[in-house]
Amino acid sequence: MKITIMGTGYVGLVASACFSEMGNIVYGLDIEYDKIESLKKGVMPIYEPGLEELVLKNQSKGDLIFTSNLKEGLDNSNICFIAVGTPMGEDGRANIQYVLDVARDIGQLVNHDLIVVNKSTVPVGTADEVKATILKELKERNLKLNIEVVSNPEFLKEGSAVEDFMRPDMVIIGSDNEKVIETLKELYAPFTTNHERFITMDVRSAEMTKYASNAMLATRISFMNEMANICEKVGADVNNVRRGIGSDKRIGYNFLYAGCGYGGSCFPKDIKALIKTAAHNGYDANILKAVEALNNEQKLSLVRKIVNRFGENLSGFTFGIWGLSFKPETDDMREAPSVVTINKLCELGAKVQVYDPQAMEVAEKYYFEDNRKVKYAKNKYDALNSAHSLLLLTEWKEFRSPDFEEMSKRMNNKIIFDGRNQYNKETLREIGFEYHQIGNGYKGS
Repeated sequence: MKITIMGTGYVGLVASACFSEMGNIVYGLDIEYDKIESLKKGVMPIYEPGLEELVLKNQSKGDLIFTSNLKEGLDNSNICFIAVGTPMGEDGRANIQYVLDVARDIGQLVNHDLIVVNKSTVPVGTADEVKATILKELKERNLKLNIEVVSNPEFLKEGSAVEDFMRPDMVIIGSDNEKVIETLKELYAPFTTNHERFITMDVRSAEMTKYASNAMLATRISFMNEMANICEKVGADVNNVRRGIGSDKRIGYNFLYAGCGYGGSCFPKDIKALIKTAAHNGYDANILKAVEALNNEQKLSLVRKIVNRFGENLSGFTFGIWGLSFKPETDDMREAPSVVTINKLCELGAKVQVYDPQAMEVAEKYYFEDNRKVKYAKNKYDALNSAHSLLLLTEWKEFRSPDFEEMSKRMNNKIIFDGRNQYNKETLREIGFEYHQIGNGYKGS
Protein backbone atom coordinates (compact mmCIF):
# COMPACT_ATOMS: atom_id res chain seq x y z
CA MET A 1 0.00 0.00 0.00
CA LYS A 2 0.94 3.65 -0.33
CA ILE A 3 0.47 5.71 2.81
CA THR A 4 1.36 9.13 4.19
CA ILE A 5 2.28 9.63 7.84
CA MET A 6 2.00 13.22 8.99
CA GLY A 7 4.55 13.84 11.73
CA THR A 8 8.03 12.37 12.14
CA GLY A 9 8.20 12.48 15.90
CA TYR A 10 8.38 9.45 18.14
CA VAL A 11 5.16 7.78 16.95
CA GLY A 12 5.25 8.90 13.32
CA LEU A 13 8.86 7.96 12.67
CA VAL A 14 8.51 4.50 14.21
CA ALA A 15 5.31 3.88 12.23
CA SER A 16 6.94 5.09 9.01
CA ALA A 17 9.94 2.80 9.47
CA CYS A 18 7.90 -0.26 10.41
CA PHE A 19 5.24 0.09 7.69
CA SER A 20 7.93 0.56 5.06
CA GLU A 21 9.78 -2.49 6.40
CA MET A 22 6.76 -4.57 5.34
CA GLY A 23 6.96 -3.37 1.74
CA ASN A 24 4.59 -0.42 1.85
CA ILE A 25 5.54 2.86 0.19
CA VAL A 26 5.54 5.39 3.02
CA TYR A 27 5.75 9.17 2.80
CA GLY A 28 7.09 10.43 6.11
CA LEU A 29 6.01 14.03 6.24
CA ASP A 30 6.84 16.93 8.57
CA ILE A 31 6.54 20.70 8.26
CA GLU A 32 9.95 21.12 9.92
CA TYR A 33 12.18 21.38 6.86
CA ASP A 34 15.46 20.99 8.75
CA LYS A 35 14.19 17.85 10.43
CA ILE A 36 13.24 16.30 7.09
CA GLU A 37 16.60 17.22 5.58
CA SER A 38 18.37 15.61 8.53
CA LEU A 39 16.31 12.44 8.14
CA LYS A 40 17.19 12.30 4.46
CA LYS A 41 20.83 12.29 5.56
CA GLY A 42 20.16 9.52 8.09
CA VAL A 43 20.31 11.71 11.17
CA MET A 44 17.76 10.53 13.74
CA PRO A 45 15.92 13.12 15.90
CA ILE A 46 15.44 10.60 18.71
CA TYR A 47 17.20 7.57 20.15
CA GLU A 48 15.23 4.34 19.91
CA PRO A 49 16.84 0.87 19.64
CA GLY A 50 16.62 -0.53 16.10
CA LEU A 51 14.99 2.55 14.59
CA GLU A 52 17.98 4.02 12.77
CA GLU A 53 18.72 0.73 11.02
CA LEU A 54 15.15 0.43 9.73
CA VAL A 55 15.04 4.04 8.54
CA LEU A 56 18.33 3.82 6.66
CA LYS A 57 17.48 0.43 5.15
CA ASN A 58 14.06 1.37 3.80
CA GLN A 59 15.09 4.84 2.73
CA SER A 60 17.86 3.31 0.60
CA LYS A 61 15.34 0.91 -0.98
CA GLY A 62 13.04 3.79 -1.84
CA ASP A 63 10.17 2.50 0.29
CA LEU A 64 10.50 5.33 2.85
CA ILE A 65 10.36 8.84 1.44
CA PHE A 66 10.79 11.89 3.67
CA THR A 67 9.20 15.09 2.47
CA SER A 68 7.80 18.42 3.61
CA ASN A 69 5.31 18.46 0.75
CA LEU A 70 1.93 17.22 2.01
CA LYS A 71 0.41 17.36 -1.46
CA GLU A 72 3.07 14.96 -2.73
CA GLY A 73 2.15 12.49 -0.02
CA LEU A 74 -1.62 12.87 -0.42
CA ASP A 75 -1.53 12.59 -4.20
CA ASN A 76 0.22 9.24 -3.89
CA SER A 77 -1.67 7.76 -0.93
CA ASN A 78 -5.10 6.43 -0.06
CA ILE A 79 -4.38 6.37 3.68
CA CYS A 80 -3.07 9.29 5.72
CA PHE A 81 -2.00 8.85 9.32
CA ILE A 82 -1.99 11.83 11.66
CA ALA A 83 0.83 11.40 14.17
CA VAL A 84 1.56 14.93 15.35
CA GLY A 85 2.00 16.06 18.93
CA THR A 86 -0.82 16.84 21.32
CA PRO A 87 0.98 18.81 24.04
CA MET A 88 -0.69 19.69 27.30
CA GLY A 89 -2.58 22.96 27.09
CA GLU A 90 -2.60 25.67 29.72
CA ASP A 91 -5.73 24.19 31.26
CA GLY A 92 -4.23 20.67 31.44
CA ARG A 93 -6.25 19.28 28.54
CA ALA A 94 -4.63 17.86 25.43
CA ASN A 95 -4.08 20.58 22.83
CA ILE A 96 -5.28 19.20 19.50
CA GLN A 97 -4.42 22.32 17.50
CA TYR A 98 -1.69 20.53 15.51
CA VAL A 99 -4.10 17.69 14.71
CA LEU A 100 -6.72 20.14 13.44
CA ASP A 101 -4.04 22.04 11.48
CA VAL A 102 -3.23 18.81 9.65
CA ALA A 103 -6.93 18.16 9.05
CA ARG A 104 -7.28 21.64 7.58
CA ASP A 105 -4.29 21.06 5.30
CA ILE A 106 -5.73 17.74 4.15
CA GLY A 107 -9.04 19.40 3.32
CA GLN A 108 -7.28 22.07 1.30
CA LEU A 109 -5.11 19.65 -0.71
CA VAL A 110 -6.72 16.23 -1.08
CA ASN A 111 -8.30 15.41 -4.46
CA HIS A 112 -9.56 11.85 -3.95
CA ASP A 113 -11.31 9.67 -1.40
CA LEU A 114 -9.13 9.19 1.68
CA ILE A 115 -8.91 7.21 4.90
CA VAL A 116 -7.58 9.49 7.64
CA VAL A 117 -6.18 7.55 10.58
CA ASN A 118 -5.71 9.42 13.82
CA LYS A 119 -2.73 7.92 15.65
CA SER A 120 -2.07 10.89 17.92
CA THR A 121 -3.30 10.59 21.50
CA VAL A 122 -6.40 12.77 21.46
CA PRO A 123 -9.45 13.43 23.65
CA VAL A 124 -12.65 11.54 22.98
CA GLY A 125 -14.56 13.20 20.16
CA THR A 126 -11.51 14.43 18.23
CA ALA A 127 -12.25 12.23 15.20
CA ASP A 128 -15.53 14.08 14.77
CA GLU A 129 -13.69 17.42 14.85
CA VAL A 130 -11.11 16.20 12.35
CA LYS A 131 -13.77 15.07 9.90
CA ALA A 132 -15.76 18.28 10.29
CA THR A 133 -12.61 20.34 9.66
CA ILE A 134 -11.74 18.42 6.50
CA LEU A 135 -15.29 18.56 5.15
CA LYS A 136 -15.47 22.30 5.79
CA GLU A 137 -12.40 22.86 3.64
CA LEU A 138 -13.73 20.56 0.92
CA LYS A 139 -17.01 22.45 0.88
CA GLU A 140 -15.16 25.72 0.27
CA ARG A 141 -13.47 24.00 -2.69
CA ASN A 142 -16.82 22.66 -3.97
CA LEU A 143 -15.51 19.10 -3.72
CA LYS A 144 -17.47 16.07 -2.57
CA LEU A 145 -15.13 13.30 -1.48
CA ASN A 146 -15.56 10.27 0.74
CA ILE A 147 -13.45 10.99 3.83
CA GLU A 148 -13.38 8.39 6.58
CA VAL A 149 -11.73 9.31 9.88
CA VAL A 150 -10.53 6.39 12.00
CA SER A 151 -9.03 6.12 15.47
CA ASN A 152 -5.95 3.90 15.71
CA PRO A 153 -4.23 4.70 19.04
CA GLU A 154 -0.60 3.74 19.57
CA PHE A 155 0.60 1.61 22.47
CA LEU A 156 4.35 1.86 22.01
CA LYS A 157 6.80 1.83 24.90
CA GLU A 158 9.83 4.07 24.59
CA GLY A 159 12.90 1.87 24.51
CA SER A 160 11.10 -0.98 22.74
CA ALA A 161 8.91 0.89 20.26
CA VAL A 162 10.12 -0.92 17.14
CA GLU A 163 9.57 -4.31 18.77
CA ASP A 164 6.15 -3.21 20.04
CA PHE A 165 5.09 -2.07 16.57
CA MET A 166 6.34 -5.22 14.88
CA ARG A 167 4.77 -7.55 17.46
CA PRO A 168 1.86 -5.64 18.99
CA ASP A 169 -0.22 -6.91 21.88
CA MET A 170 -3.18 -5.46 20.04
CA VAL A 171 -4.11 -3.18 17.16
CA ILE A 172 -7.22 -1.17 17.90
CA ILE A 173 -9.28 0.32 15.09
CA GLY A 174 -12.15 2.67 15.85
CA SER A 175 -14.53 2.74 12.87
CA ASP A 176 -18.03 1.65 11.87
CA ASN A 177 -17.14 1.34 8.17
CA GLU A 178 -16.52 -2.32 7.26
CA LYS A 179 -14.67 -1.48 4.04
CA VAL A 180 -12.27 0.79 5.93
CA ILE A 181 -11.78 -1.84 8.61
CA GLU A 182 -10.88 -4.44 5.98
CA THR A 183 -8.39 -2.06 4.37
CA LEU A 184 -6.64 -1.43 7.67
CA LYS A 185 -6.75 -5.10 8.55
CA GLU A 186 -4.85 -5.77 5.32
CA LEU A 187 -2.33 -3.04 6.17
CA TYR A 188 -1.73 -4.49 9.63
CA ALA A 189 -1.85 -8.15 8.55
CA PRO A 190 1.95 -8.64 8.65
CA PHE A 191 1.95 -7.47 12.27
CA THR A 192 -1.12 -9.38 13.45
CA THR A 193 -0.84 -12.99 12.34
CA ASN A 194 -2.83 -13.72 15.47
CA HIS A 195 -6.19 -12.24 14.44
CA GLU A 196 -7.31 -11.86 18.04
CA ARG A 197 -4.86 -8.95 18.24
CA PHE A 198 -6.85 -6.94 15.68
CA ILE A 199 -9.70 -5.36 17.66
CA THR A 200 -12.40 -3.16 16.19
CA MET A 201 -14.80 -0.87 18.02
CA ASP A 202 -16.54 2.48 17.68
CA VAL A 203 -14.36 5.56 17.26
CA ARG A 204 -14.97 7.14 20.67
CA SER A 205 -14.26 3.90 22.52
CA ALA A 206 -10.98 3.58 20.63
CA GLU A 207 -10.01 7.12 21.59
CA MET A 208 -10.89 6.39 25.23
CA THR A 209 -9.00 3.08 25.25
CA LYS A 210 -5.64 4.83 24.88
CA TYR A 211 -6.27 7.05 27.89
CA ALA A 212 -7.70 4.19 29.94
CA SER A 213 -4.64 2.04 29.19
CA ASN A 214 -2.14 4.66 30.32
CA ALA A 215 -4.27 5.53 33.33
CA MET A 216 -4.32 1.89 34.45
CA LEU A 217 -0.54 1.53 34.13
CA ALA A 218 0.13 4.79 35.94
CA THR A 219 -2.30 3.73 38.67
CA ARG A 220 -0.44 0.47 39.22
CA ILE A 221 2.84 2.36 39.58
CA SER A 222 1.42 4.88 42.06
CA PHE A 223 -0.37 2.11 43.95
CA MET A 224 2.88 0.22 44.39
CA ASN A 225 4.67 3.38 45.47
CA GLU A 226 1.95 3.93 48.06
CA MET A 227 2.51 0.39 49.31
CA ALA A 228 6.26 1.12 49.43
CA ASN A 229 5.69 4.20 51.56
CA ILE A 230 3.54 2.21 53.96
CA CYS A 231 6.16 -0.56 54.06
CA GLU A 232 8.73 1.97 55.21
CA LYS A 233 6.45 2.94 58.09
CA VAL A 234 5.59 -0.57 59.28
CA GLY A 235 8.96 -2.27 58.76
CA ALA A 236 8.12 -4.37 55.68
CA ASP A 237 9.99 -4.79 52.37
CA VAL A 238 8.00 -3.80 49.29
CA ASN A 239 10.10 -6.12 47.10
CA ASN A 240 8.82 -9.10 49.06
CA VAL A 241 5.29 -7.70 48.92
CA ARG A 242 5.56 -7.37 45.14
CA ARG A 243 6.66 -10.98 44.78
CA GLY A 244 3.74 -12.05 46.91
CA ILE A 245 0.93 -10.16 45.21
CA GLY A 246 2.44 -10.53 41.73
CA SER A 247 2.16 -14.31 41.96
CA ASP A 248 -1.61 -13.87 42.01
CA LYS A 249 -2.66 -14.37 38.38
CA ARG A 250 -5.39 -11.78 38.80
CA ILE A 251 -2.70 -9.16 39.48
CA GLY A 252 0.56 -10.21 37.79
CA TYR A 253 3.97 -8.55 38.05
CA ASN A 254 3.92 -5.92 35.30
CA PHE A 255 4.14 -2.30 36.44
CA LEU A 256 4.36 -3.29 40.10
CA TYR A 257 7.86 -1.98 40.75
CA ALA A 258 8.19 0.68 43.42
CA GLY A 259 10.52 3.57 42.72
CA CYS A 260 10.88 7.33 42.52
CA GLY A 261 7.90 7.90 40.26
CA TYR A 262 6.95 7.70 36.59
CA GLY A 263 7.72 10.25 33.88
CA GLY A 264 7.90 10.46 30.11
CA SER A 265 5.80 12.03 27.41
CA CYS A 266 2.66 9.94 27.97
CA PHE A 267 1.64 9.04 31.52
CA PRO A 268 1.86 12.51 33.15
CA LYS A 269 0.24 14.28 30.20
CA ASP A 270 -2.48 11.69 29.64
CA ILE A 271 -3.44 11.43 33.31
CA LYS A 272 -3.83 15.19 33.53
CA ALA A 273 -5.76 15.31 30.25
CA LEU A 274 -8.15 12.56 31.36
CA ILE A 275 -8.77 14.34 34.67
CA LYS A 276 -9.63 17.51 32.73
CA THR A 277 -11.80 15.63 30.23
CA ALA A 278 -13.74 14.07 33.08
CA ALA A 279 -14.23 17.45 34.76
CA HIS A 280 -15.29 19.01 31.46
CA ASN A 281 -18.02 16.39 31.31
CA GLY A 282 -19.14 16.84 34.91
CA TYR A 283 -17.21 14.02 36.61
CA ASP A 284 -14.60 14.25 39.36
CA ALA A 285 -11.87 11.64 38.67
CA ASN A 286 -10.71 11.16 42.26
CA ILE A 287 -8.57 8.05 41.69
CA LEU A 288 -6.66 9.71 38.85
CA LYS A 289 -6.11 12.83 40.95
CA ALA A 290 -4.63 10.67 43.70
CA VAL A 291 -2.40 8.85 41.19
CA GLU A 292 -1.05 12.17 39.92
CA ALA A 293 -0.56 13.69 43.38
CA LEU A 294 1.27 10.66 44.73
CA ASN A 295 3.56 10.52 41.70
CA ASN A 296 4.52 14.17 42.10
CA GLU A 297 5.44 13.51 45.73
CA GLN A 298 7.28 10.30 44.88
CA LYS A 299 9.73 12.13 42.64
CA LEU A 300 11.15 13.73 45.78
CA SER A 301 11.38 10.47 47.73
CA LEU A 302 15.18 10.19 47.48
CA VAL A 303 15.65 13.86 48.35
CA ARG A 304 13.68 13.31 51.56
CA LYS A 305 15.91 10.35 52.42
CA ILE A 306 19.01 12.46 51.77
CA VAL A 307 17.72 15.28 53.95
CA ASN A 308 16.97 12.79 56.72
CA ARG A 309 20.52 11.49 56.43
CA PHE A 310 22.53 14.72 55.92
CA GLY A 311 20.20 17.57 56.90
CA GLU A 312 18.51 20.29 54.86
CA ASN A 313 21.68 22.30 54.19
CA LEU A 314 23.53 20.34 51.53
CA SER A 315 26.19 22.99 50.81
CA GLY A 316 29.53 21.25 50.42
CA PHE A 317 27.95 17.94 49.44
CA THR A 318 28.45 16.30 46.06
CA PHE A 319 26.13 13.57 44.81
CA GLY A 320 26.76 11.16 41.95
CA ILE A 321 23.72 10.56 39.74
CA TRP A 322 23.27 7.44 37.65
CA GLY A 323 20.45 7.81 35.15
CA LEU A 324 18.73 10.88 33.70
CA SER A 325 16.16 9.53 31.21
CA PHE A 326 12.76 8.67 32.62
CA LYS A 327 13.35 4.99 31.73
CA PRO A 328 16.12 2.89 30.13
CA GLU A 329 16.76 2.68 26.38
CA THR A 330 15.70 6.25 25.63
CA ASP A 331 17.10 9.75 25.87
CA ASP A 332 13.69 11.17 26.81
CA MET A 333 13.80 13.26 30.00
CA ARG A 334 10.31 14.72 29.84
CA GLU A 335 8.79 14.67 33.34
CA ALA A 336 11.70 12.48 34.51
CA PRO A 337 12.23 12.08 38.27
CA SER A 338 15.88 13.01 37.68
CA VAL A 339 14.92 16.57 36.75
CA VAL A 340 12.94 17.13 39.95
CA THR A 341 15.57 15.40 42.10
CA ILE A 342 18.57 17.27 40.68
CA ASN A 343 16.87 20.66 40.80
CA LYS A 344 15.88 20.14 44.44
CA LEU A 345 19.36 18.96 45.48
CA CYS A 346 20.91 22.02 43.84
CA GLU A 347 18.32 24.24 45.50
CA LEU A 348 19.46 22.83 48.87
CA GLY A 349 23.06 23.72 48.05
CA ALA A 350 24.45 20.46 46.67
CA LYS A 351 26.49 19.81 43.55
CA VAL A 352 25.80 16.82 41.33
CA GLN A 353 27.86 14.74 38.92
CA VAL A 354 25.62 13.02 36.41
CA TYR A 355 25.92 10.16 33.95
CA ASP A 356 23.45 8.55 31.57
CA PRO A 357 24.21 6.29 28.58
CA GLN A 358 22.00 8.32 26.20
CA ALA A 359 20.52 11.45 27.78
CA MET A 360 23.62 13.55 28.55
CA GLU A 361 23.24 15.86 25.55
CA VAL A 362 19.52 16.30 26.18
CA ALA A 363 20.16 17.10 29.84
CA GLU A 364 22.79 19.72 29.11
CA LYS A 365 20.89 21.34 26.25
CA TYR A 366 17.34 21.41 27.57
CA TYR A 367 17.28 20.90 31.33
CA PHE A 368 20.42 22.09 33.13
CA GLU A 369 22.02 24.41 30.59
CA ASP A 370 22.50 27.29 33.06
CA ASN A 371 23.01 25.20 36.19
CA ARG A 372 26.67 25.40 37.17
CA LYS A 373 26.13 22.91 39.96
CA VAL A 374 25.64 20.11 37.44
CA LYS A 375 28.76 18.40 36.11
CA TYR A 376 28.67 15.84 33.30
CA ALA A 377 30.78 12.70 33.76
CA LYS A 378 32.31 10.64 30.95
CA ASN A 379 31.27 7.35 32.54
CA LYS A 380 29.43 6.01 35.55
CA TYR A 381 32.50 5.76 37.75
CA ASP A 382 33.68 9.30 37.04
CA ALA A 383 30.31 10.49 38.34
CA LEU A 384 31.33 9.08 41.74
CA ASN A 385 34.62 10.94 42.16
CA SER A 386 34.64 12.41 45.70
CA ALA A 387 30.86 11.91 45.91
CA HIS A 388 29.21 11.77 49.31
CA SER A 389 26.72 9.25 47.95
CA LEU A 390 25.24 7.76 44.78
CA LEU A 391 21.67 8.22 43.60
CA LEU A 392 20.40 5.61 41.13
CA LEU A 393 17.48 7.12 39.20
CA THR A 394 17.21 5.03 35.99
CA GLU A 395 17.61 1.26 35.78
CA TRP A 396 19.94 1.04 32.79
CA LYS A 397 21.49 -2.40 32.32
CA GLU A 398 25.03 -1.10 32.81
CA PHE A 399 24.11 -0.08 36.36
CA ARG A 400 22.93 -3.55 37.41
CA SER A 401 26.28 -5.15 38.27
CA PRO A 402 28.82 -2.38 38.90
CA ASP A 403 32.28 -2.82 40.37
CA PHE A 404 31.58 -1.98 44.01
CA GLU A 405 35.28 -2.04 44.85
CA GLU A 406 35.94 0.64 42.22
CA MET A 407 33.00 2.63 43.58
CA SER A 408 34.45 2.42 47.10
CA LYS A 409 37.76 3.87 45.90
CA ARG A 410 36.11 6.86 44.26
CA MET A 411 33.43 7.83 46.76
CA ASN A 412 33.92 9.86 49.92
CA ASN A 413 31.16 7.84 51.58
CA LYS A 414 29.99 4.36 50.67
CA ILE A 415 26.34 5.36 50.58
CA ILE A 416 23.76 4.49 47.91
CA PHE A 417 20.25 5.91 47.56
CA ASP A 418 18.53 3.54 45.15
CA GLY A 419 15.43 4.93 43.47
CA ARG A 420 14.83 1.76 41.45
CA ASN A 421 15.57 -0.99 44.01
CA GLN A 422 18.24 -2.61 41.84
CA TYR A 423 20.62 -4.06 44.40
CA ASN A 424 20.60 -6.68 47.13
CA LYS A 425 20.63 -4.92 50.48
CA GLU A 426 22.30 -7.78 52.39
CA THR A 427 25.14 -8.04 49.86
CA LEU A 428 25.84 -4.31 49.94
CA ARG A 429 25.85 -4.15 53.72
CA GLU A 430 28.24 -7.07 53.90
CA ILE A 431 30.79 -5.09 51.88
CA GLY A 432 30.32 -1.96 53.96
CA PHE A 433 27.83 0.09 51.96
CA GLU A 434 25.05 2.06 53.59
CA TYR A 435 22.08 1.31 51.39
CA HIS A 436 18.76 3.18 51.19
CA GLN A 437 15.91 1.76 49.12
CA ILE A 438 12.36 2.74 48.25
CA GLY A 439 9.91 0.79 50.38
CA ASN A 440 12.34 -1.01 52.66
CA GLY A 441 11.38 -0.47 56.27
CA TYR A 442 14.25 -2.47 57.75
CA LYS A 443 16.49 -0.65 60.24
CA GLY A 444 19.12 1.42 58.48
CA SER A 445 17.07 1.83 55.34
